Amino acid sequence: MAIVVSEKHKEYWGKNLRITGILLFIWFASTFIMGYYARELAEINFFGWPLSFYMGAQGSLIIYVLIIWYYARAMGKLDEEYGVAEGDD
Repeated sequence: MAIVVSEKHKEYWGKNLRITGILLFIWFASTFIMGYYARELAEINFFGWPLSFYMGAQGSLIIYVLIIWYYARAMGKLDEEYGVAEGDD
């Protein structure tokens, strides 16, 4: 049994991948790039703490929660736009 993939499915999946890719880049930057440049960022103060320490202790976690919130919101809107939202029969 073959699954028929329409242009609407391809468009939905493309938008989904675009959102996911952008958010993965933000995650990568806030995790690995900030960690890689930790010594240089330690010279910058943020609320009285070195920026690298703040990002390791709280900043990255705040960014992760914002990424999750934005993804859930964006996918909810995308699902509604394409008629695949939960509760749609």
